[in-house]
Parts: sequence; C-alpha cells; structure tokens
Amino acid sequence: MNKVVLMGRLTRDPEVRYTQTNNTLVASFSLAVNRRFVRQGEERQADFINIVAWAKTGEFCSKYFKKGQQVGVIGRIQTRTWDDDQGVKHYVTEVVAEEAYFADSKRDSYDSGDNFANNFGNTMPGANDTSSDFEVSSDDDLPF
Repeated sequence: MNKVVLMGRLTRDPEVRYTQTNNTLVASFSLAVNRRFVRQGEERQADFINIVAWAKTGEFCSKYFKKGQQVGVIGRIQTRTWDDDQGVKHYVTEVVAEEAYFADSKRDSYDSGDNFANNFGNTMPGANDTSSDFEVSSDDDLPF
C-alpha cells in the first residue's frame, strides 16, 4: 500500500503548468512538515516535501492555497527519473496529491484576512492543536 498523509505549511504559492499532450493542469508546491519529536536542546526540524496535484485537485490547490497556509494532503509517493541534455540522470521523489484540505483554524483564516475555512468548511479536526489545553470560545463551534 502506498499512502501518504501530510500536514504542513506551504513554502510558496503553487506553481501551475499544463501538459503538452492533453493540456492537463498540474500544480506543484512544497510543504514544510514539522518532525513530530524534538530532542531536548535541539530546534524543531522540518522536512520540505514536494507535492504535485493533477487536474481538479491541482486546480483547487492553485486557486485557494497560498504561501504560509497550513494544509493537509493525502496521496501517494512517486519516484521518477529522467536524463537531461548532458546525459545526466536525475532522480525525483514527490507526493502525488489525491486529496487536499485546508488545515488552518477558522480563527487563523480570519486573522489573515482570508475566509477559506468559512467558505469551504474543509478543515481537518485538530489541525492546529499546538498546546494540550482545549478551549471552546462559543457554543456555535460545537458539533452537537
């Protein structure tokens, strides 16, 4: 089984291009994904993972994702190789996004002036849990 679930922040706005053969949209971006564990005395480390999203998923990402936004991606790992003009072989490992979600809290989306989470309701539960405390600001936020 080849399944990847990532949550991180976009390091840049998605870059859009189209295939030459059938004009399919391809969006490329990179996620900074924090490592879960940090040794005492060390700074938190992040992995920078290249993401490729095709067709409708790519269109969604290119239209609504912006640098610095926290997002969730579900997909698969893909490796590929190619030879450049000088005959040098290049290797690439990337995640092909099959699903993409907003992961910023509604409050974070409002604070940044964006209304993504409110308009689309695509937030991942617990995405912004940065502390062990749980706080509910109003009854409107409760799912029951």
